[in-house]
Amino acid sequence: MQRRTVYDAIVVGSGATGGWAAKVLTERGMRVLVLEAGRQLDPAKDFREHTEPFELRYRGLAGGAQYAPRQPIQSRCYAANEYGHHLFVDDVDNPYTTPEEKPFWWIRGRQVGGRSITWGRQSYRLSDYDFKAASRDGFGEDWPISYKDLEPYYEQVEELVGISGSYENLPQLPDSKFLPPMALTCGETILKKSVESKFAGRKVIIGRAAILTKPHQGRAACHYCGHCDRGCTTHSYFSSPGSTLPAAAKTGKMTLKPNSVVRELIVDARTGRATGVRVVNQLTRRDSEEYGRVIVLCASTLESTRILLNTRTRQYPEGFGNSSGALGHYLMDHHYQISASGIVPMLTGAEYDYSDGRANGIYIPRFRNITDKHPDFLRGYGMQGSVKLGYTFAHAHRQTGFGPEFKKFVREFPREVGFGLGAWGEMLPRYENKATIDANKVDAWGIPVLHIDSQWSDNELKMGKDALEAIKEMVNAAGFRTLYTNSTPAPPGFCIHEVGTARMGNDPKKSVLNKYNQMWDAKNVFVTDGACFVSQGCQNPTLTMMAITARACDYIAAEYKRRNL
Repeated sequence: MQRRTVYDAIVVGSGATGGWAAKVLTERGMRVLVLEAGRQLDPAKDFREHTEPFELRYRGLAGGAQYAPRQPIQSRCYAANEYGHHLFVDDVDNPYTTPEEKPFWWIRGRQVGGRSITWGRQSYRLSDYDFKAASRDGFGEDWPISYKDLEPYYEQVEELVGISGSYENLPQLPDSKFLPPMALTCGETILKKSVESKFAGRKVIIGRAAILTKPHQGRAACHYCGHCDRGCTTHSYFSSPGSTLPAAAKTGKMTLKPNSVVRELIVDARTGRATGVRVVNQLTRRDSEEYGRVIVLCASTLESTRILLNTRTRQYPEGFGNSSGALGHYLMDHHYQISASGIVPMLTGAEYDYSDGRANGIYIPRFRNITDKHPDFLRGYGMQGSVKLGYTFAHAHRQTGFGPEFKKFVREFPREVGFGLGAWGEMLPRYENKATIDANKVDAWGIPVLHIDSQWSDNELKMGKDALEAIKEMVNAAGFRTLYTNSTPAPPGFCIHEVGTARMGNDPKKSVLNKYNQMWDAKNVFVTDGACFVSQGCQNPTLTMMAITARACDYIAAEYKRRNL
């Protein structure tokens, strides 16, 4: 009889957080099994940052219904285009349900590396304006950790990842350990000077991006091809296959199993402890079991929660570790797509400056509810955008026809410098925004799917109205000409910053996890991805997820060594 392998730890998911969990735990001497629901990518075939339009069937011009008929949700995302839609899930095989009047656009990637292959790379620390927001305005709960608790782990993550950016000394946006910043364009400099001279408390800075501006940790500096969302063969931006997973593999203590869809946890009915996971092979549909002494869920916010909700025992009939009743609740995403765009008249005719190859933009840090209190809404928003001249010949696909007239149009296209600026607003954590199991629907592997019930509150809608007015007043003051505005936010989910549903806390009656991401109800189960968030802030969340994972795994390794797990 073959002896059963029992790993020191099983990490579910191989993306931004799963890669960090694997790295930290293996480097601390633990034998780790990493389970990934998707396939192993081949960068030579799957990364298309240098693919030319003529190499594609539809030349990059078709709509999603043509190039991705099985991806009606995924193809809404800018990155799930004809170049990169294979890096996103098949919506037919991976369904979920929502109330008809409350759409939720869930954008997902299942492959080794997860969404770290296609993420936007904007990397910002949270501050105590976020971790202790409830103490400031009275809404919700504070995090059980402070900025000081997470600061050394932010530094640890940044040391490997490599964040380019500028030092600004802002209390609401702590500085990272930076590589040299990317340069602002001429139009962005105009906006910066105008905003900072006319609007007290507002700053325009270069985006803080997980993109290398110089060689770092054995990886090459970015060569500004401008298509990071299609994969990066030089690993010049952070992804787990380019950084953390190789570091874990180097220890000789990591086993990576792609095509492993985790159905649920295996729970010892006698002790209530998790002893492993039940797995369905993505390709063969065969079931198997994997065993480990510690389970770390890094499958992404909603997938980790789905695994727990599908793990039903006599003790936890509504989902494993759900004694508080909080599991699945307090789902958040960023309020997104409130925006304006147009041109910069004073720069018309500018020479092409290659700035469209800079896969980064400007950032305007939160300025609402910092030193004063806004009368209409709590919390705040940050802004992201750019002011740059697009490559002239890129306009060619917008013009129909051929021959001399077509060539004349391309050559003489007016060199107008465009701008775009949008707001990313904090969504308040509300119990009624939730994910539950839909008992009447399963995915392609027979696993019950999520029913997601989420919508914007009046706080987010009032915040969005204020954000649009702030955008318009700033660009108008700079002399820009606005040609388009959008006052309607995208449905929740579409910002791809979903967090919450297995929140941390100090009180086991109100939360799923303690301050080390350890389940109150099972001390050998940890959740370190976005599911653990108590509140959201307005900053992009991935850097914080990785820092939280590094901190939790430091605790796991120490407790495991003491035999406390």
